[in-house]
Amino acid sequence: MSSAPDPVTLEVYRHLFAAVADEMGVTLQRTASSPNIKERRDYSCAVFDDQGRMVAQGDDMPVHLGSMPASVAAAIAELDPGPGDVVILNDPYRGGTHLPDITMVAPLCCGRDEPIFYVANRAHHADIGGAQPGSMPLARELIQEGLVIPPVHWLRGGQPVEAIRRFLLANVRTPAERMSDLAAQQASLQVGLRRLEEMHQRRGEEMMAYAGHLLDRAERSMRAMLRGLPDGVHTFTDQLDDDGLGSGPLVIQVRLEVKGETATADFVGTAPASEGGVNAVPAIVLSAVSYAFRTLLPPGVPQNAGLDRPLTVKLPPGSLLDPPPGHAVAAGNVETSQRLVDVMFGALAGFVPDRIA
Repeated sequence: MSSAPDPVTLEVYRHLFAAVADEMGVTLQRTASSPNIKERRDYSCAVFDDQGRMVAQGDDMPVHLGSMPASVAAAIAELDPGPGDVVILNDPYRGGTHLPDITMVAPLCCGRDEPIFYVANRAHHADIGGAQPGSMPLARELIQEGLVIPPVHWLRGGQPVEAIRRFLLANVRTPAERMSDLAAQQASLQVGLRRLEEMHQRRGEEMMAYAGHLLDRAERSMRAMLRGLPDGVHTFTDQLDDDGLGSGPLVIQVRLEVKGETATADFVGTAPASEGGVNAVPAIVLSAVSYAFRTLLPPGVPQNAGLDRPLTVKLPPGSLLDPPPGHAVAAGNVETSQRLVDVMFGALAGFVPDRIA
């Protein structure tokens, strides 16, 4: 940025943006029908800048929040949403996690041709079709797990795209509940857009500049934390016992290097992609790596995309953590993601054993 931000104003904006994401989450929870969202709170909300970088997040699901930026990037790259548009997707190979997690993305334009912010949410739906109710079967292919939704318009220019709605609802077992939960996600986005627009009316271009300042501050915080770790390399290996179809054990291995104010997590040595649904797509791996490092940060650090700038993740192509498109992934989000965090903590314990549980 061209000038240093005022620290008091920066803190005000940190809370303002976070409050938008939090209110989106409250709206989603209160207006949804499914216990997955209302009671389990299996949803996440976030605010993104004009480049699709996460500026603020709600107090939600780490695996959602770490992977959602990839879905937002896919929505922007493939459809370039404009005023009144809402994009929907769940494709794990476009930043999704598993098929029941549906993401919605909407731009804020404020009378301009190009968006100045985006809002997005992700919620776990009770069913998205596939071979078994709940859409998390013991599958060998992604297509067996449910309906795969690439980025498509849910709203276009403020108007519903009825063909998409009819198609989606015809492929699920509980269409009334699905429609209610999707309407709740849409309502959540509208709340976020309204709050950001009100903020823009009061504060103008300043809010855009301070979104960038918040990213920079988060990056500085992560770099400072990494500088406090001893330089070196530590490895850790764990395994999944089985993929549900008789294959296992499945090794997950990380080589974690800290050098100065950067860190690289290289998962060389991890098992090849599995026939069963325990494969984790790269967006999930990024979530786990980011989450592990964030637990070492002090309170008050902005939770945004700036935290990930000093981090590099390397994945063996074709592995359990970077499977070829079409592989089943339903359990990668719920089982493999947890084991990934275990592996990261195991490696981090080599650097700071007194700070890792």
